[in-house]
Amino acid sequence: MTAYAFVWITKYYTDYKYEPVRSLALASSTGHGTNIIAGVSLGLESTALPVLVISVAIVSAFWLGGLFGTAVATMGMLSTAGYVLTMDMFGPIADNAGGIVEMSQQPESVREITDLLDAVGNTTKATTKGFAIGSAALASFLLFSAYMDEVSTFSVDIAIPEVFVGGLLGSMLIFLFSAWACSAVGRTAQEVVNEVRRQFIERPGIMEYKEKPDYGRCVAIVASASLREMIKPGALAIISPMVVGQPLLGAKVVAAMLMFATVSGILMALFLNTAGGAWDNAKKYIETGVLGGKGSECHKAAVTGDTVGDPFKDTAGPSLHVLIKMLATITLVMAPIFL
Repeated sequence: MTAYAFVWITKYYTDYKYEPVRSLALASSTGHGTNIIAGVSLGLESTALPVLVISVAIVSAFWLGGLFGTAVATMGMLSTAGYVLTMDMFGPIADNAGGIVEMSQQPESVREITDLLDAVGNTTKATTKGFAIGSAALASFLLFSAYMDEVSTFSVDIAIPEVFVGGLLGSMLIFLFSAWACSAVGRTAQEVVNEVRRQFIERPGIMEYKEKPDYGRCVAIVASASLREMIKPGALAIISPMVVGQPLLGAKVVAAMLMFATVSGILMALFLNTAGGAWDNAKKYIETGVLGGKGSECHKAAVTGDTVGDPFKDTAGPSLHVLIKMLATITLVMAPIFL
């Protein structure tokens, strides 16, 4: 039930059939700034219902069966993995099909069909990311419980200054990781834009379809950056719990760090995933012909929002559920050292 609740909640906030995305599109009619403000507020609002669903799922599963009940609930969510993976693959396929149609100069009627499929794909991608966060929340609760069993000689009291600081460090870790992920996208986008501009200058026939662009160079830039830029965020996720858990601070501080990082990570991921999907589909909604359609000032504002939303929903957001699971796993494995 938790998985299906996530599907419907995410669909409501990211599908342009519903009011939130239509309101976001309407905000684009008054400029780029109002589009960004509306998108951020929509993303923040979208964290409420999923958190309530996760809370009910964890508490009810624990009351009914203890940690075993929570484990069964987690496996129940993961039992729909085949369906979720199917939805996850649909989005990129539809998006790439639209790109092929546009580059091959197909009739506008064909592009309209692929745009509709792309809009559905944006919703399904956001849905699968919400599902991933929900399952990560349940799994992280189990891993944290296992960690507390391993170090059961104490209880975590956030009134202790060192423990409270550990919680602050855990929350900070989420924001810093997200910042590095988004900035990596920005730097790589600048490299690609500069490369495209260089090719336009050196090969003026590209815009007249007399010369072919060097697609391989742009692909190489992106592929190289995807590996290089993730070294720093990955190292942050691995090294942080090891540093905080040294005997100087101890297992209590690591426990607080893990708790706060999990809570902050769930909320941040929900915000980033939903806001990004809503921005994308607001643009798609305008491209259907409402509010001026393609090329209008409203559409230009929506494109700005979509550009901001891409690193949100495609980089930082999906990475956070991996981060919180990794933190929980590392702290559990390193527990004897922390003690």
